[in-house]
Amino acid sequence: MTNYVVPQPFPDELRNAVRAGLITTAVLGIVLGVVALIWPEPTLVVVAVLFGITLIFTGIYRLIMAFSAKLLPTGLRIFLGIMGAIILFAGILCLFNPAESLVLLAIVIGISWIIQGILEIVAGVTGAHYAPKSFLIVAGVISLIAGIVVLFLPAVAIKTFLVVGAILLIIVSVITLMTLPRAAATPAAQ
Repeated sequence: MTNYVVPQPFPDELRNAVRAGLITTAVLGIVLGVVALIWPEPTLVVVAVLFGITLIFTGIYRLIMAFSAKLLPTGLRIFLGIMGAIILFAGILCLFNPAESLVLLAIVIGISWIIQGILEIVAGVTGAHYAPKSFLIVAGVISLIAGIVVLFLPAVAIKTFLVVGAILLIIVSVITLMTLPRAAATPAAQ
């Protein structure tokens, strides 16, 4: 016996709820993007504070794991504890000096791009099979150069990230509004 699955349409209430959520997030995205373009410095301070808060919660989580995860090996628990303390301390520093936390964020991004670039170049040279060699090498070189630029010009990089991110947020939000699902007919309209 063969079972056929017949796709069911979304219930009208769900479709209207999804539509309302998409409209709300798209309008918020446009507003946030415009605010970031008009007032970049205050926006960067907010980003820095949120980064600091995130680091604090991450550090606390790692410390809790270090003390409560009895099944983990002792060495891993010690490592988690040390990392948790360092991350927590970094988060607290970020809250006291938001501008420096942005530099820290840029440095982390720059270092990660450098590492990614090196790994992609090595993968391309050694003949990794998940992508063409030339593509991996070119992508690795671009990532490496971008990481070095971010390390040497962190303030410019952060402002560039903000402007590009704000523009992309506005574009994606407008596209979301243009591609909304149709509203379901309401009982009064039928």
